[in-house]
Formats: sequence, C-alpha cells, structure tokens
Amino acid sequence: MSAPRSRKPKQRRIFYAALVAALIGLGLVGHGLFIQAKAMTAQVLLRSAWDNTLNDGGPHKPWSWADTWPVAEVYVPSLGKRQIVLDGTSGQALAFGPGLMHAMARPGDDGLSIIAAHRDTHFRFLKDLSPGDLVKVTNDDGTVVSYAVTETKIVRYDDSGLYSIPGKSQLALVTCYPFDAAFRGPERYVVLAEQMAIRPERLP
Repeated sequence: MSAPRSRKPKQRRIFYAALVAALIGLGLVGHGLFIQAKAMTAQVLLRSAWDNTLNDGGPHKPWSWADTWPVAEVYVPSLGKRQIVLDGTSGQALAFGPGLMHAMARPGDDGLSIIAAHRDTHFRFLKDLSPGDLVKVTNDDGTVVSYAVTETKIVRYDDSGLYSIPGKSQLALVTCYPFDAAFRGPERYVVLAEQMAIRPERLP
C-alpha cells in the first residue's frame, strides 16, 4: 500500500497564487492612488498659477515643462462648479483642464469663444446645464463676463453649426458625447450661451 501523498505542495501553490494576486491588487490600488494624487497635485499647482496671473496679469505655467498656462476660469453658480481654463486645446492642456481654443474670440469680446474639455472629468457637469443658467467667465485681467445659456445641442465634430454673430459675445462649452461612452466618437455636446446685457464685472 503506497503512502498518502503530502498536501503541502498543493497548499504552497495556493498560498503563492494568493500572494501574487494580493500583490497585483495592491499594485493596481497603488497605481490608482498615484493617479489620484497626481491629479490633485496638478489642481493645486493650477490654482496657484491662476492666482499669480490674477495678481500680476502675466502668464504663469503651473510647472516648468507645461506647454500651457491658465487664461480664464469658468464658474457655474447653480451647480457650484469651477474650472480653471488653460491656453489652447493640446493633449497636455486637456489632460489637466478645459482649454480655450485658439483663433477664437476672447470671452467678453465680440465673436464666439470656444472652451473644450473631456466629458468624463472637467466638463461632465455640462449635461446638467439648461437654458437660462448663468455661466461666469473670469479673464486673466480680472474681468468677469456673465453669460446666459441659450441652448444645448448634439452635433458632429465636423459639422458643429457654430458661427460668430456680429455684435454679439457668445460662449460655447464643448465636450464629447455621449457622456457614458467608453470610446470617443464623432458627436459633441455643446452648451451655447450669450453675454448678458450688463457690463463686465471686475474682481476686487
């Protein structure tokens, strides 16, 4: 009669498999925490750069290798949402915040200003805006321009239907659509607003 086989090798395999799974899980958690910490640090640096811009009116990069800098801030009082707006819509800029599109009007000037951002981060709140809602944009010189939302619409990226109206200051907040999509598609969600008939305010 043969002796019973030892169960220790099997137990060791189970133990090592559990250990590897635990280490992988910790690695994923650690990576997630690192990404969150990086995002939080970036927002602190962006806020500091924006405060410096409001103090002296000059451009301030949030970190030395950045290819962008804060140029405005969007505030939606009804939702309590604030977002620092960066210069341009490069990949790096949109990774950290909304971007003010080049070759378009400056907020408050005649023409159309376009600010774009990712749907799953900085501009997810666009889906909660409705006609009549107030949107305030602070420029880098401290002027505050108030806009009223006029409409929301879904368009194709290559057929937006957005154009400047002479004598009007308009604002378009743009993000990808649908909001819960896993991949970027051809559709964009647009919140269109017009400057209210009041003179621009100025930060104290």
